[in-house]
Amino acid sequence: MAARLVKRCTCLLREAANLAPAMAPLGQLRLVRVTHKTLTSSATSPSSHLPGSLTELVEKEQVFTPYPEKQEVDWLIEKATRPEELLDLLGSGHHIHHNHAALIVIRLSRLLSEKPEDKASLIQDARFQKLLHLVNSQITSVWHGTLVKLLRSLYALALPRDSKVLQSVEQEIRWRMRRLNYKHLAFLAESCATSLQEQYSQELLAELLMHLERRWTEIEDGRTVVAIMMKVGHLSESLMNRLEDKHILNRAQDVILPHLCSMLLAFAHLNFHPEQEDQFFSLVHEKLGSALTGLKPVLQVDLVWALCVLQQAREEELRAILRPEFHTQFLGGKSQKDQSTFQKLLHINATAQLEHPEYMGPFLPASAVAPRPSALDKKVTPLQKELQETLKGLLGSANRGSLEVATQYGWVLDAEVLLDADGQFLPLRDFVAPHLAQPAGSQPLPPGAKRLAFLRWEFPNFNSRSKDLLGRFVLARRHVLSAGFLVVDVPYYEWLELKSEWQKGAYLKDKMRKAVAEELAK
Repeated sequence: MAARLVKRCTCLLREAANLAPAMAPLGQLRLVRVTHKTLTSSATSPSSHLPGSLTELVEKEQVFTPYPEKQEVDWLIEKATRPEELLDLLGSGHHIHHNHAALIVIRLSRLLSEKPEDKASLIQDARFQKLLHLVNSQITSVWHGTLVKLLRSLYALALPRDSKVLQSVEQEIRWRMRRLNYKHLAFLAESCATSLQEQYSQELLAELLMHLERRWTEIEDGRTVVAIMMKVGHLSESLMNRLEDKHILNRAQDVILPHLCSMLLAFAHLNFHPEQEDQFFSLVHEKLGSALTGLKPVLQVDLVWALCVLQQAREEELRAILRPEFHTQFLGGKSQKDQSTFQKLLHINATAQLEHPEYMGPFLPASAVAPRPSALDKKVTPLQKELQETLKGLLGSANRGSLEVATQYGWVLDAEVLLDADGQFLPLRDFVAPHLAQPAGSQPLPPGAKRLAFLRWEFPNFNSRSKDLLGRFVLARRHVLSAGFLVVDVPYYEWLELKSEWQKGAYLKDKMRKAVAEELAK
């Protein structure tokens, strides 16, 4: 009996040893040695006669350690403050296991995030190339969490698209996609989706979206919902619907205010309206309530602006932002962030003026809504340049229209024209223009006259892979309509189809006729 028992134990030990290579990608397998004394005592004990008792003993004694104990090199990687310290580890005699090389790349990426000008020289460094070769040779043994962080780091280091190690990491993630837990998938969505969409693997992005959608029931916290919505929600309508079933009221009572704020900003960015809209926004207003004025001023502006985009702003929320003691802190800002916040203030002010007739004030002062030079100091895009040239030819005389019209609402019109009841151009500058902070004309519009605004929509203005405008630009279009304009939309995907100057001019004339006809048909 004892001999059979020892033979059975030997077989079990051999099976456990065979498991070790298969578990390598998850870490090292360590089997606690069963001593001869243990086997002997087990063989002579009464319990040894029970079927499977030794199997249970061996299984109990097996200790699987996904992560080996920290070595000196781990501390050196974490504490490194210069790229040189990390690159020197390769030739320092330290034992570099399969995960260390990837960790060094990740740490390098973090250090160089503060010195982007050094990235090009790092990529050319022979030691860095050796490091990449080491990563590539051990890629199948890198742990899941490290692997997804490694991909983010390679994107951040701006490796060329044909980099062998970059392609290997992308392919390895595709192979492991089913085994990654949902938090790994969410991390990829949050940190890599933009890079994947703009310049790297479209195949990996497609698979990531598929797994995020299929496994949406694995989401366990509100932050994950918000992160996925903000980064990839606009890429998949079906995923957004799944997240809403998960994003919205079932967990809403448990969502902390910062996550609710992030969710609201994500909705506004995408112009996404949940199916249970009334219930959701009732909860938003309830959660914000008195907490709004206790938030950071910039966040207060962002949140009320988001509510304006989604047509959910209440009078008390508008009043909280537009009161002089609050908004004056943003009027003299020079930084890009201050300029962005000030633009949102203008949009909130415009919402109060144009979409809340019952709102009686306060508003921003006239001096604040006057267009700033920075509103027009943006780089001219190819579409913008072509549209301006075509409009100049169409108008003939400068008195018939204006190009690049900065309004008091914080939006810049590509062009503005006035048409009389017969569809003929009127001298624009002779008539009142309430949309301007400092109008020049004084004559009222003649009966039947129409004011038209040309709005150009570039590729980044749309939700990816759709013809739906992002929230910011939906708000712009809505404000222009509320200000009394007929809108002539010029989206990039229609303009690109026009080859000759004649086609472009005919296109704009046809757009103008359609805008007037739709208005008359109402």
